[in-house]
Amino acid sequence: MSVSRLQHITKIGVEDMGDLADTLADPDVLRLENLDTDLRPPASALEYTRQAVHDDDANSYLPFFGLHTLRQAATGLVAHQSGHQYDWKTECVISAGGLSGILNVLLAILEPGDEVLMTDPIYVGLINRVRLAGGVPRYVPLMPSDQGWQLDTDALRHIDPAPVKLALLMSPAMPTGGVFDADDWSALIEFCRHADCLIINNTAMERILYDGRSVIHPASFPNMRDKVISVGSASKEYRMIGWRVGWIVGPAGLIADIARVSISNVVCQTGIAMGAVATAINDPNDGIKVCVAEWRQRRDVLLEELKDFTVIPPHGGWSFLVDVSSLGMDGSEASRRLLEKGKIAATPMVNWGGSASTNYVRIVFSNEPVDRLRGIGQRFRDALT
Repeated sequence: MSVSRLQHITKIGVEDMGDLADTLADPDVLRLENLDTDLRPPASALEYTRQAVHDDDANSYLPFFGLHTLRQAATGLVAHQSGHQYDWKTECVISAGGLSGILNVLLAILEPGDEVLMTDPIYVGLINRVRLAGGVPRYVPLMPSDQGWQLDTDALRHIDPAPVKLALLMSPAMPTGGVFDADDWSALIEFCRHADCLIINNTAMERILYDGRSVIHPASFPNMRDKVISVGSASKEYRMIGWRVGWIVGPAGLIADIARVSISNVVCQTGIAMGAVATAINDPNDGIKVCVAEWRQRRDVLLEELKDFTVIPPHGGWSFLVDVSSLGMDGSEASRRLLEKGKIAATPMVNWGGSASTNYVRIVFSNEPVDRLRGIGQRFRDALT
């Protein structure tokens, strides 16, 4: 029998679909199930990593809270996006990836039973981390339409703010690709002020934006600097998934508690990776704009290919959702058919939010080039209709 803290922890679905697709060993299978990318990290980061393998200083537990140059780079990045300065010595801790950083923040702040405001649908891995830390997810819906996802501000106004201790927010959101506009952020911040709660801003994809959108950082709103904890990652924007490096930037008092959790958890980060990430952050040729243009092209090809299906277009990120409920099936059945009949690996959204999440399959467009994505519409029709 599992211990109580695991009672509500569910599979994410990607692990099963990824293993199944790997087992097929079929090069014709489109790998759209997992947030990988075939676009390479910055050249400067690759070269730094090669050199770091031979650097004895990189083979160390120290410094426990992250390489100084990386903490400086991370605070500089958050300062640029938020408009506020941060002291890298007291207001930044490096984590072993963004999700590890988010768990550390949750463990440092939540008491058992505290509610955490989250959008729905949402990555089930975030839900699981909230529950592991003793928190209770409190969902505000994202409403689907043929124009994209829209925050349900009416529903937000009807949520009792009293039990909410944290808001865990991400824009672009995962898995929807929904992006908060200024009105959405204003509504969310107004709620957080009423709740007197903190915001964890998951910035892993904040610059992967399409259709002319730009970054809006919640700490940039009046009097929000010390209410926002920014958790970033090298995995998505810098395409450095395997390096496992993230950062946590926020007010010194909170960072001190988060650092206590951090040193009791992973202890330290990957030595040969941290300097490479600092190099990527500081590199004006980081490749982010070029990669965003490529991912946007892939998105556009898929939206055209799948125009006969109920696709909610994303305005950022690496993925979007397809609603299969009108086809008389749920996401699990659609996922099974897509793999068996269409050679498409796609993850069903079971447990990725409320009950409506079962209506969706997720399509990841970051890991397959355009020439392989063309023709996917016919594969969908063969599998699902």
